[in-house]
Amino acid sequence: MLDYAIFAITFVVFLIATGLYLYPGPNKITTIPGLEPSDPKDGNLGDIGRAGSLHEFLLKLHAEYGDIASFWWGQQLVVSLGAPELWKQHERIFDRPPLLFKGFEPLIGAKSIQYANGLDGRTRRKLYDPSFGHNAMKYYYSIFQELGQEMAQKWESMEGDQHIPLRAHTIDLTMKAITRCSFGDTFKDEECLQFSRNYDICWDDINERTKGNYPVEGSPREKKFQEALGRLHTTIGRVAKYRRENPPPPQEQLFIDLLIEGDLPEEQVLCDAMTYMVGGFHTSGNLLTWALYFIATHKEVEEKLYQELIDVLGKKEDVTPDNISQLVYLRQVLDETLRCAVVGPWGARYMDLDIEIGGHIVPAKTPVIHAFGVVLQDERIWPEPNKFDPERFDAESSKGRHKLAFQPFGFAGGRKCPGYKFSYAETSVFLSILCRQFKLHLVDGQVVTWHGIIMITRPVDEIWITVTKRD
Repeated sequence: MLDYAIFAITFVVFLIATGLYLYPGPNKITTIPGLEPSDPKDGNLGDIGRAGSLHEFLLKLHAEYGDIASFWWGQQLVVSLGAPELWKQHERIFDRPPLLFKGFEPLIGAKSIQYANGLDGRTRRKLYDPSFGHNAMKYYYSIFQELGQEMAQKWESMEGDQHIPLRAHTIDLTMKAITRCSFGDTFKDEECLQFSRNYDICWDDINERTKGNYPVEGSPREKKFQEALGRLHTTIGRVAKYRRENPPPPQEQLFIDLLIEGDLPEEQVLCDAMTYMVGGFHTSGNLLTWALYFIATHKEVEEKLYQELIDVLGKKEDVTPDNISQLVYLRQVLDETLRCAVVGPWGARYMDLDIEIGGHIVPAKTPVIHAFGVVLQDERIWPEPNKFDPERFDAESSKGRHKLAFQPFGFAGGRKCPGYKFSYAETSVFLSILCRQFKLHLVDGQVVTWHGIIMITRPVDEIWITVTKRD
């Protein structure tokens, strides 16, 4: 009888073990530490929502589980890397996991380059990149200068006690810049304003969807979104039609001209135009917002920056491709803004094969997040990470820092943000104009906080400033 009992128990244990091997639970797919699904269908999406954003969720995830951690995006395992040493193994990986960027699709479209991998994605990047490359950039500086001076004149009329809505102004400014430089002079100010209003309708709706609040098909909300999106597409289509009928000389070709020259399907033209426009002004607009905020709240930074601008440019000289490299401290201010405000908090890649990272096997096709924001706030790399200190980026302080420790525009597979040079150039020009003409003051009584909405970190509420004109 005892022998039978021992046999029965052994047989049951064998069956359980076999079942676990053949039908592993979520935690058996990988040895990477991390969260179990909170919900059998939604995985940890609810946890992300409760954290406030994916960036805030990743901060907590890596604080608990270390530099490599896992969680569940619905029923899909996702791995997050929160250390530059781990990113090194992803330096050459091009493909993005479409699942993690699916939330953008109603706005930018299924044919967007955001979802293009392999040969298709590489071909498109090769076609589009020249419009934001070194040779093209030199033609944009005069546009930046013109728009920056318009903003300075507007601020001069508001000098004194009049409150200026900082983010509204910077978003408007950078939207004008990206539309003028990508679509040409046919994109007039009034049309830009209407475009911005329609875009805000769409973006606010996309943000609600990221919280799990989806519109009901046929509802007034869905109708409002589709009508605004249709107006955006109509505007882009009109500009594309005009540029087809009035082609510029080769040296004056813009992004829209490269789309046309590529003889692409109309849907792809609309999708990629929307994609580049969204990336073009969202990142730069929030970078400029945060930079001006930090300058307004750090008077020693403001005065040091002003002195460099006067030393290099005098009171009236423009920033150009030839002298921008001399504005060393200005670049440090922008880099510290990108770091401290975590303007772009994450990116992602995936592979068709298993890969070993950090001593663990990441299964094929598993989305792998590059947690830029986690690294940019890692006190092991950046002592006192919440302190705004542009001196972190001087030559001496940068020695010995891992080359991937500061990657606010991404790095992997030749798929770095195509507009990073554009962003640095336009914000440099705008700051050089505004900071030479005005002293900035934060309106008293504000509590400025940030929120990692989708892929951009922005202020929760408007930031209000006043300005006084310098002598």
